[in-house]
Amino acid sequence: MKPEPLPPGSAIGILGGGQLGRMLALAAAEMGLSVHIYAPPGDNPAADIAKDATLAAWDDEASLARFAEAVEIVTYEFENVPEATARFLAARRPVHPSPDVLAVAQDRLAEKTMAGALGIAVAPFMPVDSGANLAVALARIPPPAILKTRRLGYDGKGQARIDRAEDASAAWAAVGGAPSILEARVAFATEISVLVARGADGAMIAYDVTENRHEGGILHTSTVPANVPAAIAQEAVGIAERIAVALDHVGVLAVELFVAADSAGAPRLLFNELAPRVHNSGHWTTDACLASQFEQHIRAVAGWPLADPRRHSDATMENLIGADAGRWAEIASEPGARLHLYGKAEARPGRKMGHVNRIRPRT
Repeated sequence: MKPEPLPPGSAIGILGGGQLGRMLALAAAEMGLSVHIYAPPGDNPAADIAKDATLAAWDDEASLARFAEAVEIVTYEFENVPEATARFLAARRPVHPSPDVLAVAQDRLAEKTMAGALGIAVAPFMPVDSGANLAVALARIPPPAILKTRRLGYDGKGQARIDRAEDASAAWAAVGGAPSILEARVAFATEISVLVARGADGAMIAYDVTENRHEGGILHTSTVPANVPAAIAQEAVGIAERIAVALDHVGVLAVELFVAADSAGAPRLLFNELAPRVHNSGHWTTDACLASQFEQHIRAVAGWPLADPRRHSDATMENLIGADAGRWAEIASEPGARLHLYGKAEARPGRKMGHVNRIRPRT
């Protein structure tokens, strides 16, 4: 049964107070919906935009209960919200995506196991729970490899390269001895991502495949159209849609993939990871599409019809990291550039302070 859409004037609760929550709040406001942010105290730029904000600990059940009473539904802007928090709220209000989706996305082992079970190609991997276990894993997945913590790693954090077997001890120390996975390092030509939005009624749309380039483990640029064969782009969208259906996902889902080569040199796709939310690699949609990923997510979780995702322009999104945001005046005067700053209090190295979308006529 198709759910009744939330009427304008309804309140959506968002867990997390960062830039993604800020942009979700802006999109909701354009639809006549209000946003209530819940996040621990600190620098929460989303709270500057939202109608209401509760700044309290993730395990403060009294604050969480009052937050639930003040909203109609709950979603989140990042996947590191404690699962227990999401389940506490899900007992009181609809939470989209569900805590079950959150549990998969928070654990790299669960993610990759799920992808493999769906018949999606994944680079060889093994769980690692100790230094001795790492040695066993390296015998099966020899270097070059990469050790990744199962939880909380992002933007290059929680990862250590292993180029030789002798690097194992240093790598284990670098991840703090946390439960991890060892993954074969893949020689790939391109990294791409797919953003799909799925409603509670099963309706689904996908944005054009995005080509991504990283620097220092942090996304640097995202470009559409991606320079990949049409068949690969179509397959990538199919993979993302298959995952969304398998998870019964509601909202925007980002799936990151490697474009590698098979034994004959033909391109093939390998699953990397997923994010059950709006995503950095989809920021271009704000200025190159009639409906952004942020609007699509709000539409999906609020039960509205999904919007046409078609792209009217080509685009390259560049992240502004740390002091890069100091170029705001230069960027603001650049023809074809759309500047987005996040209102964060302090520009630190490695911190995302904003982004710029450079828009071009569609080719």
